[in-house]
Amino acid sequence: MATTILSSLILLLQIMCVIIVVAYLLTRSRFFIDVLEGHLTWKSQAVLILIFGALSVYGTMAGVEVNGAIVNVRDLGPMLAGLLGGPVVGISAGLIGAAYRFSLGGFTMYSCSLSTVLAGLFGGLIWYACKKKFAGITIAVLFGILMEALHMLLTLAICSPFDKAMAVVQQVSIPMIAANAAGMFVFAFIVENLQTERRLQAERDGLMKEMERKNTELAIAADIQQSFLPEKISQIKGFDISAHSMMAKEVGGDFFDVIPLEVIPLSNDRLGVMIADVSGKGIPAALFMALSRIVVRVNATWYPDRPAEVIKSSNAIIAPDSKSGMFVTLFYGIIEVKNRNLTYVNAGHNPPIICHAADGSFEILEATGMAVAAMAEAEYTQGTKELTQGDVLVLYTDGITEAENCQLKQFGEDRLRAAISQSRGMDSKAIMSKILHEVKEFTGDQPQSDDITLMIIKVE
Repeated sequence: MATTILSSLILLLQIMCVIIVVAYLLTRSRFFIDVLEGHLTWKSQAVLILIFGALSVYGTMAGVEVNGAIVNVRDLGPMLAGLLGGPVVGISAGLIGAAYRFSLGGFTMYSCSLSTVLAGLFGGLIWYACKKKFAGITIAVLFGILMEALHMLLTLAICSPFDKAMAVVQQVSIPMIAANAAGMFVFAFIVENLQTERRLQAERDGLMKEMERKNTELAIAADIQQSFLPEKISQIKGFDISAHSMMAKEVGGDFFDVIPLEVIPLSNDRLGVMIADVSGKGIPAALFMALSRIVVRVNATWYPDRPAEVIKSSNAIIAPDSKSGMFVTLFYGIIEVKNRNLTYVNAGHNPPIICHAADGSFEILEATGMAVAAMAEAEYTQGTKELTQGDVLVLYTDGITEAENCQLKQFGEDRLRAAISQSRGMDSKAIMSKILHEVKEFTGDQPQSDDITLMIIKVE
């Protein structure tokens, strides 16, 4: 008997595999998604009935006769139909399988036919209990086991003679229960994987939409920030000025400005120049940059000849709003046509470099106060430098000197000074291009890690 049970089990597992393959192909069809979501049309119900009804018939045809009964997986089709489409679909598929089984006769035809219809009915009731959704693996497998156990009980209760029915149940119960349970497990596993796949796809789609939205917002923010930078550099007699800014991300914290200091420009003999670097990167830095630029610009018009007062007043306004701990290093200076003086405040910024035309020597403009927003009551002093014809003033952010190559070496001040020396006889735009070219040559394919801003002022 053990050999017969084993051979019967192997046969049923083979039949079950065929049914599962067909059912798997069904799960990959277009209408199956609506079925899983409980959106059943009469067309989709008809398809489910015909397919699982045919599989129920196949489960009988491919079975083997044992003592006047057929070892089969006939109930698998109606069970799946009910779990997918509800009682109507399950019962209808069961009736197809039951009708074929009834036509074959035999002393188990009543119990087997009834069991097939009940398989579809109970599957449909489970579908309702699960709110018109496919039950999970655990429920599906338990349903398969209990349904076939009921099938065996119906055989014992209805079939006659009882001894013959008992012999059949003893021989076919284990293979049929195991094969149907295995079939339910495999199909439920396929369905759960499909649902997981759809859920992940929906999450990916949602993530892509969110990324597209954020990219759009970043593009808008980048355009807005770009509008803060001067489209055209204001020039003043006796000075040649060029400036450029490259953000490491869509938006950043570096900025520069050239500020006309006359509300009504009766004369153009003074000009404010500024370069700054906000701590951090991205949108927070960009917002802080916008605030800082506007505040300094307004204060510059209030104190047109007192840079220290400009920065002190700006710091008093910005510092209380810097609740995130952000600050901005900033250099602000006023250049005058009459005596070619530069009066400046360096609020913790990278010291600008003056390359003197007379001997090519370098002079740096050290800090005259701490970074803006670092302390609300900070004091600032101002310095003055007299510039001569041919002198080059280089204002820059640390994105220049701290630019790294693939060996993580920094560009540094020495290379910056070398680039200035090699180009100091050129105009401001050419000097700026030379420095940026040298930085690019040095970093190569290494991604830009920080914002880069550069301003060149050449005394004519």
